[in-house]
Amino acid sequence: MRNLILILILIPFLTFAQSDVPEEYWIDDTDFEQKVSGGAFDETDIVVVEFWAEFNKENCFAEWKKLDVPYYRVDISKAPEAKKKYRVRMAPTIMIFNQGSKEKVFKAGLDLLLPTDLNEIQESIIEINKSNKF
Repeated sequence: MRNLILILILIPFLTFAQSDVPEEYWIDDTDFEQKVSGGAFDETDIVVVEFWAEFNKENCFAEWKKLDVPYYRVDISKAPEAKKKYRVRMAPTIMIFNQGSKEKVFKAGLDLLLPTDLNEIQESIIEINKSNKF
């Protein structure tokens, strides 16, 4: 009985990370290339894209609001072309693009957990920015 109560209490928190991404941050095959190509942003051509799946929504990247660059989420069921082009096999997968070119990839393992955190993603963004200056 305790376990059931605990599960019922935790369910809203587990689904919160997925539901707090507003519609304008979701992209699909129709606008994927345009969004990741960069150039339309004030200070950076770097874009972070998370390939997401309904079956693993509990393990999505919940700290997306803290990123210093534009962020988009792709439902892999609605973007089969992007999924194929970028060889996405697991969700979540996070890719960092620089002017439309894929620079860094963080893929979930067989346990379906994302093996990175906000700090590691931010460090990768800083490295990409530094390499742009040369």
